[in-house]
Amino acid sequence: MKIIIAKDAGYCFGVRDAVDLAYDIAKKEGSVYMLGDIVHNENVVQDLNKSGAKVVDTIDQIPSDATVLFRAHGTKNDVWENAKRKSLKIKDATCPLVHEIHNEVKKLSKEGRKIIVIGDHGHDEVIAIANQVPNTIVVSNAEEASKLKKFKKAGIVSQSTQTIENVQEIINILMTKVFDLNFVNTICYPTKRNQEQIKELAYIVDVMIIIGSFSSANSKRLTMLSLNINSNTHQVSGSDEINSSWFKNCKSVGISAGASTPDYLIHQVKNKIEKIGLEL
Repeated sequence: MKIIIAKDAGYCFGVRDAVDLAYDIAKKEGSVYMLGDIVHNENVVQDLNKSGAKVVDTIDQIPSDATVLFRAHGTKNDVWENAKRKSLKIKDATCPLVHEIHNEVKKLSKEGRKIIVIGDHGHDEVIAIANQVPNTIVVSNAEEASKLKKFKKAGIVSQSTQTIENVQEIINILMTKVFDLNFVNTICYPTKRNQEQIKELAYIVDVMIIIGSFSSANSKRLTMLSLNINSNTHQVSGSDEINSSWFKNCKSVGISAGASTPDYLIHQVKNKIEKIGLEL
């Protein structure tokens, strides 16, 4: 059984840098506090917790003068202000590409445009993007876009891990509703690259495995993208979820992973599939 791993499966540079920073601070200082999970992957969060990186829900739960690490997804402005007010040592692990989205939103708003964010309601990254200027509208799909009223001027950005297909579908609708529309394509390059590799791989293999947490919108989108091409697509968060029956009469397997999936999980899944291949 041939196994092909997508070239850029797993950690993007933003996530890798954020996780490495958390480990470094915990090692040097003994502990570091994070408001929620640094990335959407339970295995990573558990590993970090063992090293001294602690997850809390609010700034109030962090001791004065301690170090707080702001996550890769970005952080709301009022959280920044509260952390400064409490004299916490702030380490910013926000992905540089997410910071760019924040800057684009502010620029578009200064032009007098209504800001529309294409993204998942309630997602940490989307919440932080929408928080950059007042009265931002979040649209997650074409149906929501079709219900919007008409605007004279609008600036549109997207969550960095959206699929190109969803963004294009929404933009096509918004073009009929906005007289002066300025769309900035803020899908990040690692996401575009991973999506393209999955599309290519799903066509040429018998079975596709996407590795990623089910709390990760990014991983779930990759799974749906693959499923649209290859019905024998399965998402797993780890090797223990692999089912040997998926590989019956299978000659080739493709593996990819979400941007929050560490390398060791990809290797574990590959090893498990290799073992199944030898047993079938």
